[in-house]
Amino acid sequence: MSLDRPIRQAPQNASAEDDVIDLGAILRTMWRQRLWILVSVALFTALGAFYAYKIAVPKYRATSVVLLDTAQDQLIDLGAVLPSLGAESEAINTEVEVLKSRRLLERVVNAADLTQDPEFNGALRPLSLKAKLKNLVTGTTPVTPSAEQQVTSAINALLSRISVRNLPNTYVLQITLETENPAKSALLADTMAEQYILYQMDVKFEATRDASEWLTSRVADLKIELEQAEARVAEFSSNSEVVSIETVQALERQLKELRDRLQALRSSLTADTERLSALENAQDASPEEKIVLADDPRLETIFRENGPSPAFEARFRQIVNLADVQVQRTQAQVQALMTSVSARETDIARQSDELIQLQQLTREAEASRLLYEYFLSRLKETSAQEGIQRADSRILSNAVLPYGPSEPRKSLILVMSALLGTIIGVGGVLLREMRQNGYRQPSELEEDTGLPVMGQVPLLPTSNRRQALEYLAMKPTSAAAEAVRNLRTSVLLTSPDKSPKVIMLSSALPGEGKTTVSFALAQNFVGLGKKVLLVEGDIRRRVFSQYLDVKDAKGMIAVLSGETTLTEAAIHDPVLGADILISEQTDANAADILSSQQFKTFIDTARATYDIVLIDTPPVLVVPDARVVAQLADTLLFTVHWDKTSKTQVRDALRMFEMVGVRLNGLVLNQIDPKGMREYGYGDSYGAYGAYGSKYYTN
Repeated sequence: MSLDRPIRQAPQNASAEDDVIDLGAILRTMWRQRLWILVSVALFTALGAFYAYKIAVPKYRATSVVLLDTAQDQLIDLGAVLPSLGAESEAINTEVEVLKSRRLLERVVNAADLTQDPEFNGALRPLSLKAKLKNLVTGTTPVTPSAEQQVTSAINALLSRISVRNLPNTYVLQITLETENPAKSALLADTMAEQYILYQMDVKFEATRDASEWLTSRVADLKIELEQAEARVAEFSSNSEVVSIETVQALERQLKELRDRLQALRSSLTADTERLSALENAQDASPEEKIVLADDPRLETIFRENGPSPAFEARFRQIVNLADVQVQRTQAQVQALMTSVSARETDIARQSDELIQLQQLTREAEASRLLYEYFLSRLKETSAQEGIQRADSRILSNAVLPYGPSEPRKSLILVMSALLGTIIGVGGVLLREMRQNGYRQPSELEEDTGLPVMGQVPLLPTSNRRQALEYLAMKPTSAAAEAVRNLRTSVLLTSPDKSPKVIMLSSALPGEGKTTVSFALAQNFVGLGKKVLLVEGDIRRRVFSQYLDVKDAKGMIAVLSGETTLTEAAIHDPVLGADILISEQTDANAADILSSQQFKTFIDTARATYDIVLIDTPPVLVVPDARVVAQLADTLLFTVHWDKTSKTQVRDALRMFEMVGVRLNGLVLNQIDPKGMREYGYGDSYGAYGAYGSKYYTN
């Protein structure tokens, strides 16, 4: 049988609606599950309290305050030799890191002898249970760490227990130590501050000492270099003719005078040579011309007294000879002056070179002397500084003995534990709610499938199937019995023209209670005075034997084969009040049997014989039997297990019926847990298993 109403399709904007977070629904879910949330909060709070008061070891903090002296006065300005603390934030942050350096912490470990303290030296503590088990499993023997390893372990432990911070906009550093003993915390904080100051002093002392050693070595080297430079100057001076630059300048003046004389002699030589040449060329000239050329008064007197005579010629020849001698003498003087000029030039060049070398050696010696005197002065200043070093910081406040433990902060642990419990509780509730894929409300089932929910049957308070029938018979006014009656009424009113006679019940999967619903419906139809036949359509499992005490009885297979009749095979159950036709074991395929003409004839016979025929069929997602029988039924009921049958299973099952052109008439929400309904907050909304039903039902 099919209905005109199709299964409702999911809306197109379903994905958009799914993306919207319903805050109200979340709050309602949290309110419904408040008990579990409170249990989670209480549990985690109890665990937090147990940890804070029983397990956690109290820790005590003590703080020592150090002031960085960035503007201290110095008796001697040795900034280039000794390191000093700057006023920049980088310098202050550097000092913070120095306080946490392993080199400084090693000094604190040695000063406080922390290698003998079990809190800082794990080798002195007894082995933990975990370590004992590990050694037992691995078969290893504990090895005592070396002294160096113990120091390293103590440094690591101390590093994990200190904190250093710079107060904003100040030069103040706070050194905080946390240990299991208040006096130890204060002692270590002060020890750390003291060792930090001593460390600064040692650094400056080492810097001064290293500078003194280096300067001493450098001064000795410079002294040797100075002595060697001065020796080279003295040796060069003793082997050189150069006295000073003035000597060279005097030689240059002499050279200038010689060059001037040479130039004058060369001019005179030219004039004498020209006169000699003129005289020699005038041998045949007249006496008057000879007198003019000779320019000699005596020659002029002889000519005036004697005229051209042998005496005149003798005198003229004497004048020519004298002119020749004068030329030769002048040439000799020019040659001598040229030799002197060359000698002076050679002397000046040689002495200039020697003067330059002497000046270079003198400058080198002077530079060595200046450098030696500078380093000697720095050495004396550094030596004087060795006794007056001052640290760049000082203790501003010693650590105060703590009055109470800083850890564990019990109130904070309790608050955080409660908060964690709340988060886990709420998360668990929401996770459980998100994982829920079944149906809890009939409206949700109807909205998802488009089919009416004809019945809402609560979970029966019985332990087996037979007791379920006896319970419904003995408790006719119970909520379960009334729920079955409501289902019966809905089934009878599915068709306004005539009441259905053949009613088929199925489900998606086994275990959803459809067989129990079938028996309950048969019992209720009998209550109306109807002649009812309940057919076991699940030939494969045959679970009716769990409701009835029958053995080796003939059933539907015998009827279909003609071995017996329906009237002879039907079993009348006194508790149920209806006839029951069971199924027997057969080698034939169940779907083939239900699809046969014999089964159709059997249904027609049952229609004619009984007022109501109920057929309990197998799950539709498992075998095709239900879809075969559905072609012959008047009303199709589909059972859904409350909060168990998934939505996917329901949709797939309905789609299986649609594939053969069959539409269901209605749904049965079965095995509803009243306690679960109240837990989810639905208990007050549905009478059969809610608070209002207690006024009408006797369970």
